[in-house]
Amino acid sequence: MAKSHSNTGGGPSQRQLRVGELIRRRLSEVLQRGEVHDPELQSVPITVGEVRVSPDLRLATAFVLPLGGQGAEEILAAMRRNRYELRRAVHKELALKYSPELRFEIDTTFDQMDNTRRMLAEERVTRDVDAPDGPDGDTSGWDDAD
Repeated sequence: MAKSHSNTGGGPSQRQLRVGELIRRRLSEVLQRGEVHDPELQSVPITVGEVRVSPDLRLATAFVLPLGGQGAEEILAAMRRNRYELRRAVHKELALKYSPELRFEIDTTFDQMDNTRRMLAEERVTRDVDAPDGPDGDTSGWDDAD
C-alpha cells in the first residue's frame, strides 16, 4: 500500500508550519528594520503573531497587530498596500521554489486571551474552580490519584 502524502488530520502539515514560521520571522525582521519604505509601517512596532500557509505553499496569511492595538485597521491597510514589497523582501531571504502571495489579517489572539482572563475572573467561575467537591458537589469522574 502506497503512503499518502496528504494531510488527513485536518491540521497543517509540518512543512506548512515550518514555512509559516520562516515567513513570520522574516516579516518581523523586515518590519523591525524598516525595510519597507512606508512611514505608516515605520511609525509603530508591529507584531506578526502567526503566519498560516496553504497546503500548496502559494498563499500565506499573516496575522498582525500594532503595539497596543491602536490603529490596527490603518496598519492593516498599509500592510496590504505594501504586500508586493513585503513579498519580495520575504522571498529574497527564503529558499522557496515559489514566493507565496501574502495576505494580512488582524491578530485577535490577544483579545481572545483577555476575554478568557475576564471569564476566569468571574465570581461564578472562581467559585466552581475553588469548590473542593467539584462544580456541583459531584465528585464522580474526578481522579483522586492527583
